[in-house]
Amino acid sequence: MLVLLAKPNSSSRLKPKQHSAFAINLKSVAYITIMLLLASCSNDSQPSIKTTESQSQTKSTPSSDVLRIAAAANLAGVLPSIIEAYNHDEMAQREVAATKTEVTYASSGKLYAQINSGAPYDVFLSADQQYPAQYRQSHPSTKSDKQTFTYARGQLALYSDIQDLSSVSSLNQTSLQQLWLTDGMRTGKARHQALSKITLANPELAPYGASAKAFLQQTQLYEPLQQQKRLIQAENIGQAFQYTYTATTDYGFVALSQLVSAKINPAKYRILAADSYPPILQDGVVISDHPQAVRFAHYLQSAAAQMKFSEAGYLAINN
Repeated sequence: MLVLLAKPNSSSRLKPKQHSAFAINLKSVAYITIMLLLASCSNDSQPSIKTTESQSQTKSTPSSDVLRIAAAANLAGVLPSIIEAYNHDEMAQREVAATKTEVTYASSGKLYAQINSGAPYDVFLSADQQYPAQYRQSHPSTKSDKQTFTYARGQLALYSDIQDLSSVSSLNQTSLQQLWLTDGMRTGKARHQALSKITLANPELAPYGASAKAFLQQTQLYEPLQQQKRLIQAENIGQAFQYTYTATTDYGFVALSQLVSAKINPAKYRILAADSYPPILQDGVVISDHPQAVRFAHYLQSAAAQMKFSEAGYLAINN
């Protein structure tokens, strides 16, 4: 397991060493803040990490009343604000106490395995459509509110912490060959590009990784990069972002929502065309009979929640 205690000064490979202690301290503070956000979703080798979102209450909430959500790692940056808005609406419209929620972030495949092993989740929010459909197929229900539902469509981006990508107009076979081979050897930018490493989430477990793999295959670059051992596989999309942000790898295919949440400089990434990889339609499914599970599932599809998804880097869905 890779333990990252501090962000490497990746800029020292590209430009003169910075002498301003103030500037270094600012970047350290920003790094620590982002690492706290990613801690809940980037390390599948540790026990599932949970975060609790709740409002102050005059009396304790019974554990049976906790709404337990299994959420794909890419949702770590947007789901807390949606839960907060949901609780606000519930208290305002129905005059009820806020729902105490417990969220576990991990790869969709790992969450699915946990659910099949009996993990007591009430709602499963996957990063794809496959896992919720498989769950419902193996656990049939005739109730309409227990069927799978689409709540978001993810966007894929190519990100580099050590390279300015603002001059890359579009991402295709030609531009990527130029970026990873020709350009690097001619200008000496970053490390020698023949050694550049590109990370993507595990395609077998993470939908964003599967779409990144499909994109590289479509550009006929996947096999050459694989043979050259330049593709670094992360356990999930959270870890893929972490590897790239800390310059452990030179480039990474990550979720646009992660870049928006971390306020990454737009010059550091390029958004892949939506039609250049399989759509990342993210589905959910209500698992239990918790009284708030169905209401929360409906809220995720509401205009208010969809606005938050859009602001966070997702594409709108049509209900």
